[in-house]
Amino acid sequence: MSDNELMDKEEIFSKVLRAGRRTYFFDVRATKAGDYYLTITESKKFTNDDGSFHYKKHKIYLYKEDFMGFTEILNEMTHFIVEEKGEEVISERHQKDFQKSYERDVVASNSTEEVTASTESFTDVSFDDI
Repeated sequence: MSDNELMDKEEIFSKVLRAGRRTYFFDVRATKAGDYYLTITESKKFTNDDGSFHYKKHKIYLYKEDFMGFTEILNEMTHFIVEEKGEEVISERHQKDFQKSYERDVVASNSTEEVTASTESFTDVSFDDI
């Protein structure tokens, strides 16, 4: 194997971000011409019914000529999300008491029905029983 082929497979610089079931790998690699590019890999662990597990991976190749545009849009999108929703994580997985909007509607309508039902049964008292 030539030096260029070896460098193409070799990681020059790497960082890992572990985030729950997901792991993100940031790897600087070299092209055959000796220039550098970035790969970002998302690896997500899935557990099968029998207890075994497997990983699904998605990879992005990012080349130097796209760095500026990619960075600008990534920054714009992340700032937008934080400005609109804040930094607090809102999800079923992260909050035990989180309810989707349709679940809140069902709970609200059920609690109204329960109050109505209990009030009706209370007012249906016959004074002959006293």
